[in-house]
Amino acid sequence: QVQLVESGGGLVQPGESLRLSCAVSGGSIISINHMGWSRQAPGKQREMVALVSSAGKPNSADSVKGRVTISRDNAKNTVYLQMNSLKPEDTAVYYCWGEVYGVGTYWGQGTQVTVSS
Repeated sequence: QVQLVESGGGLVQPGESLRLSCAVSGGSIISINHMGWSRQAPGKQREMVALVSSAGKPNSADSVKGRVTISRDNAKNTVYLQMNSLKPEDTAVYYCWGEVYGVGTYWGQGTQVTVSS
């Protein structure tokens, strides 16, 4: 059973940076077609932040484009989300997910990111 565990969330001030990590266990990250991050702010729907294909091709939402970088380290079975120039509106619970074609999508438990002065 594939499990995803996020880490790296916390409280930061506007303009600061955070790097979130998502460790994959119970399977190889190589077998996961897409890995990504989504977030959900209080009272809002969950939205996709960024994703990366098994070939390493990244994509990100317009709301964070230019401020986030997603990457995957196959050797460490880990996906990262580097977030820079954080804004209060980036405050949310961030979820890691992995999609396997023909199987479904696995989700982590989430990590809280709070941007506040």
